[in-house]
Amino acid sequence: MTDRVTLEPVDAADVTIVVDNSIDLLLTNERIAQRAPLHPNWSEREQLIAEHGYSLLLTIQSNGRTESILYDAGLGRHTVAHNLDVLGLNVRDIRAVVLSHGHADHHGGLEGLYDRVGRRAMPLVLHPDAWHERRVVFPTGVEIRMPPPSHNDLDREGWDIIEERGPSILLENKVLVTGQVDRVTDFEKGFPLQHVHTDHGWEPDTWIWDDQAVVCHVKGKGLVARLSQSRSLSC
Repeated sequence: MTDRVTLEPVDAADVTIVVDNSIDLLLTNERIAQRAPLHPNWSEREQLIAEHGYSLLLTIQSNGRTESILYDAGLGRHTVAHNLDVLGLNVRDIRAVVLSHGHADHHGGLEGLYDRVGRRAMPLVLHPDAWHERRVVFPTGVEIRMPPPSHNDLDREGWDIIEERGPSILLENKVLVTGQVDRVTDFEKGFPLQHVHTDHGWEPDTWIWDDQAVVCHVKGKGLVARLSQSRSLSC
């Protein structure tokens, strides 16, 4: 049984989608969703890149101080860093990186981040299963490999790897990384197309046990959880 965690409340939490599967420059602002500004000379400027990848920036405000963590890093090596530039966000303001899970479309941009910030010993939080070699086999017989992050490369680049199966706390007790989330209902069906490579060869690997969320407590609003594309969380 996991000990109860009490998060330090924050004044506000902003979520910026850095990388997603699609983009529409013509979407207008809404009350709770602000779009990237469309400049008059938009066709002559660098544009946001969409890809089969995912990344967001969680920025919390507390006692006049602003801090950010990056949740996932997309697929392309340079997509995250490029999109942060287009959005006017400074890579060097990121305090930590959290991987929701070990699929390549969630960690591919770590190399581009390293190229930008250098050897900073930045915390990188992940579940031990994120290192597993995986593949996805479609009913047609087509398969794609889902390579994990390279431990050797991350060590060489100086990341401060925090490998936890259980919860982790970041930003002075203001952000919770859930760690492994139990499946307690039949709502989640897993990912039956996934396989993992073991000492016995390729075996079915339906449950993405390394998938984890980030949570913060916003004053007057309660807990705010953010998850990856691959699953939902029952609370």
